[in-house]
Amino acid sequence: MSERKVLSKYYPPDFDPSAIGRTPKHLRQKGPKVITVRLMAPFSMKCINCGEYIYRGRKFNARKETLEEKYLNIPIYRFYIRCTRCSCEITFRTDPKNMDYQCEKGAKRNFEPWRDAKDDKYNETEEQTLDRLEREENEEQEQLERDKMAELEEKMKDSKREMAIADALDEIRTRNARIERNETKSDDVALALVRDEVDEAKLQQEREDEEAARRAFMTATGERVKRIVEEEDLAAPAGPVASKPSSIQMPPPSTSFARVKKPKKPAVTSLGIKKKPSLV
Repeated sequence: MSERKVLSKYYPPDFDPSAIGRTPKHLRQKGPKVITVRLMAPFSMKCINCGEYIYRGRKFNARKETLEEKYLNIPIYRFYIRCTRCSCEITFRTDPKNMDYQCEKGAKRNFEPWRDAKDDKYNETEEQTLDRLEREENEEQEQLERDKMAELEEKMKDSKREMAIADALDEIRTRNARIERNETKSDDVALALVRDEVDEAKLQQEREDEEAARRAFMTATGERVKRIVEEEDLAAPAGPVASKPSSIQMPPPSTSFARVKKPKKPAVTSLGIKKKPSLV
């Protein structure tokens, strides 16, 4: 048992594989190359023989055949499977041109609405293909031109908007500067006027004070008032001022620090109870 499970075996230096007469089973066939593979159904189909529906993605043991036909140097493969109900052989092949599969024999592909447009597109002639390509190219060119015109119009609008904004900003700056200059001039003028008014008010007040003082020291005839000296002031001695005789002064009361007891109030009076007079 252990000898069968070795991973490497000894080959002598003079070993020649071509000298072996027996060929492998998958290389014995003379026709196209066929190998057994495990695959899933690429599309949903219906068996022609028994009417069995085979859904997409169902797994099969299939035989894969490589065909001699090629499309743009891409090999094309054919697959052979059997129906799960009646064992009828079903054949389909790859279609690299349409990037799809073609059902050849034994089954019918179910209806798929999204394949109609593809079939119309891929089954067209060379002239139709050239016309379609030319039409698509013209549409792309027109779209590019429209995009360029729209971009140019957008640029023009942006430039006009920027110019309008710049003009508005210049106008605002000019107006602010003019207002600021007028305000500074008006402030200077107002300050000068206020100073003049204050000076005039001060001068007027001084004149009024002088006139009032002059009137106070002038008589009705216009002569200046002179100071009258009283005789008592002149007769008074130059020494300290003698005080006038006053009434006889009483000596101040003597202060005593002896404690004087106050008479106590009756308790009834303190409680707010009035004692009724006796009737006897």
